Amino acid sequence: MTDVPAWITEAAEKAGRSPVPLAMRPPRNGGRRAAVLLLFGDGPAGPDILLIQRSSTGRNHAGQPAFPGGGVDPEDDGPVGAALREAAEETGLDPEGVEVLGTMPELYLSHSDNRVTPVIGWWHTPCAVHAASPDEVESVERVPVAELVDPANRFKLRHPSGFLGPAFRVRGLLVWGFTAGVLDGVLATCGFEVPWDRSRIEDLPPDVVNLASR
Repeated sequence: MTDVPAWITEAAEKAGRSPVPLAMRPPRNGGRRAAVLLLFGDGPAGPDILLIQRSSTGRNHAGQPAFPGGGVDPEDDGPVGAALREAAEETGLDPEGVEVLGTMPELYLSHSDNRVTPVIGWWHTPCAVHAASPDEVESVERVPVAELVDPANRFKLRHPSGFLGPAFRVRGLLVWGFTAGVLDGVLATCGFEVPWDRSRIEDLPPDVVNLASR
């Protein structure tokens, strides 16, 4: 095993035991198995995490920032293999440069009927990344953790349904929904979170709502 910072090792262990919110507990049967990669690295501005901006023409979660990932194929070695394969296809990532530290409990997304396993990894040997699959990905960003936890970049978004959830505005990305919820929990687990104004609420922009409703 490569040298991995203690903070991410400890965070991965804690995240693996995190409770699943009632609304995201997988059904007894059904749902498509999927996985996403929460890839942390040591960038120029300190610890960072890899995010993608999904294509606005995509079928599911169009135009949304997300973790690299997708469905688990029969030839994958489960969620870990799927997360690494999808990240390579979407960003040009070299899986050999990643140390997988563990997985989080499976989370269910009713909108897309996906049972998603978040896979936590450490990017011990970073490589250049880009939108390697333009039909699915518009851009790729290594987002510094310092920007994610900056109180100026944090707020809550209100969906037209009335649902309130955490959100981030970083690097020109509006991070919300499933991705923001997972980030919110993982950043706290890592010990990075700092106090922020939880009374700051914005409405989800209409264009984002329209894309998300596809």
